[in-house]
Amino acid sequence: MNNLPFTKPSIDDETIAAVVDVLRSGWLASGPRVQQFESALADYVGGRTVRVMTSATAALEIALAVAGVGPDDEVITTPMSWCSTANVILRLGARPVFVDVDLDTRNIDLDALESRIGPRTRALLPVHFAGLSVDLDRLYAIARRHRLRVVEDAAHAIGSSWRGRRIGATGDLVCFSFHPNKNMTSGEGGAIVCNDADEARQIERHRFNGVERIGVDGLEVHFPGMKANLSDIAAAIGIGQLRRLDEFNARRRQLVAHYFDRWPADSMLRLPARGDDGHSWHMFAPLLPLDRMKIDRAEFMRRMQSRGIAVGVHYRAIHTLATYRKLGWKDGDFPVAERIGRETVTLPLFPEMTLAEVERVIDAAHAVVAESRA
Repeated sequence: MNNLPFTKPSIDDETIAAVVDVLRSGWLASGPRVQQFESALADYVGGRTVRVMTSATAALEIALAVAGVGPDDEVITTPMSWCSTANVILRLGARPVFVDVDLDTRNIDLDALESRIGPRTRALLPVHFAGLSVDLDRLYAIARRHRLRVVEDAAHAIGSSWRGRRIGATGDLVCFSFHPNKNMTSGEGGAIVCNDADEARQIERHRFNGVERIGVDGLEVHFPGMKANLSDIAAAIGIGQLRRLDEFNARRRQLVAHYFDRWPADSMLRLPARGDDGHSWHMFAPLLPLDRMKIDRAEFMRRMQSRGIAVGVHYRAIHTLATYRKLGWKDGDFPVAERIGRETVTLPLFPEMTLAEVERVIDAAHAVVAESRA
């Protein structure tokens, strides 16, 4: 029986050939392929301006800087995400203000968000968790009332939509990820959808040491930026992946529909919110019934691995990590995120997966739970 990863990128021969062409061209750093990738992404989000960089982490930090976030500011965000969502706030000298999440959508609780806005709040930083969009109408209504910038962490949500509007086609600053485990990849990479040419110039300077090129032989350094420009090698992969993104996402939706359809009605595992056709399903992560099991999550993962099935964890609640405990957060501050962080397991989901493999995962997960019931 083959080993089943929890995710796997699909790279076709045409994309591999495009990378070879770049390698043979002699131009490996940012060049014509980066410009082509940015143009294709701009078309994908309805003609808005897009700039790419080496990761979504860099994209989030740059976007917050462009939004004016700096020392002593506050940014409202979620504790249920990869740690970089909050890390970039700290790196700018600001402070994250966490708001708990919904148990099933895993998205930030908009009912609780507005009460956390204070005089130092500069921006809102929601996450479209697993590809399921936050309610953008409510989010932006809150932002307008309080004159706040919005940086959307859409690392999971390339190809997702909200009420028929593609994520990135509207809104303020929107950040995507092209990490290998995302719905499309450039090896490593990220992007920012921005509002105008001025913001695009700021992003270009932030991603390349604060540099502005002047004429044929001149340059100026406006601030100490980072080194986060994407290579043409990565861009060539991204171009090929973007061409197939809608195909990939359609297959993900089909696989997830099979998960839901074949999931036992009496299952003790709690499924995530199903969403609608706008959900791009970056990952599929039910919750384990640990309070009714004799084993912990690590042992569940080991037993799944013994059956040839890899399982991930997405994510531990950010405020329970050491860096954030040192800043004063503690267990009990955000109980829903903490429960998700304890119980979540990420099951296999990728375009090359078969419907039979979905059934294999379902059977294995429920067999492990059944044999370990307390």
